Amino acid sequence: LRGLVDVAVIGADRIAANGDTANKIGSLPVALACADAGIPFIVAAPCTTIDPATPSGAEIPIEERPSEEILAWNGVPTVPENAAAFNPAFDVTPARLVTALITETGTWEIAAGATPPRGP
Repeated sequence: LRGLVDVAVIGADRIAANGDTANKIGSLPVALACADAGIPFIVAAPCTTIDPATPSGAEIPIEERPSEEILAWNGVPTVPENAAAFNPAFDVTPARLVTALITETGTWEIAAGATPPRGP
């Protein structure tokens, strides 16, 4: 990355008890790129985002957007007939890729094994 990036900071829509995070689609690739480049990947979110009743990201419900959003442009199909698409609005970043979680009450080194606080 030619030294142009020191850290990536994103938000989260939900954080599971183990530190897995759900955020808008595209967050996971950023976390993977950071891991590959040795750059810290930080999640900054309010404590209310932490869901202690959800053990891991596998249990976070992911909203699915209509497949037509990516199968057509302006109502005109852009793919072969009978093509299907999966169009999630969020992806889940595993805790092992989250360097730290920052909330209004503190910072936790998630990738080092710390777990997020149990809510506000």
